[in-house]
Amino acid sequence: MRRELQQTADGSHTLFIPEMDEHYHSVNGAVQESRHVFIEAGLHHQAKKDITVFEIGFGTGLNAFLTLLDAEENNRTVNYYSIELYPLEPQLVQALNYGEVICPGKKELFSALHAAPWNEPANITGHFTLHKIQGDNNSCELPGGIDLVYFDAFAPDKQPEMWNQEIFNNLYVHMAEGGILTTYCAKGVVRRMMQEAGYSVERIPGPPGKREMLRAMK
Repeated sequence: MRRELQQTADGSHTLFIPEMDEHYHSVNGAVQESRHVFIEAGLHHQAKKDITVFEIGFGTGLNAFLTLLDAEENNRTVNYYSIELYPLEPQLVQALNYGEVICPGKKELFSALHAAPWNEPANITGHFTLHKIQGDNNSCELPGGIDLVYFDAFAPDKQPEMWNQEIFNNLYVHMAEGGILTTYCAKGVVRRMMQEAGYSVERIPGPPGKREMLRAMK
């Protein structure tokens, strides 16, 4: 699967997959989108000090990096699980500019996220433990007591197998009471699947270039 490096409106990179006609992050601003959808609408709405995060789609590692930096800044302990079926090639990881754009003084932490082994825990900092899972979300074993889900799969029309009732049911069962799920997607069919699983779902303002997004709570 060929992936092309592209610069977005806020100066940060995204990756483009020509055969899918799909981007990893918004062309309106990759960092801006991730901060809005996952950090501000998700992480900052979870009141627990020590949390377990489950991310669908490790991808570029941008969401993990922003979460790590936030945990360091706010003295939170994050146990971070992320699943990815197609990890990036090392040369692509090295080309991504998130370390320089977000926090030049800590860009080695971005590299550490990608250098961490797959399928075993890695203590990146005293506040952040990473569990990268190489596999398919439809068949992997989920951790229990999830406090926050970053649902960052490719769009439903590009990757429909990642947006199904069974996935949302399974996530709901493995989440703690008060757990939060955020996604950039605002499609009615996705909202109805979340509601069917048991979530309370709200439409909230989306990042630049997107009118709405979804936030769900158990």
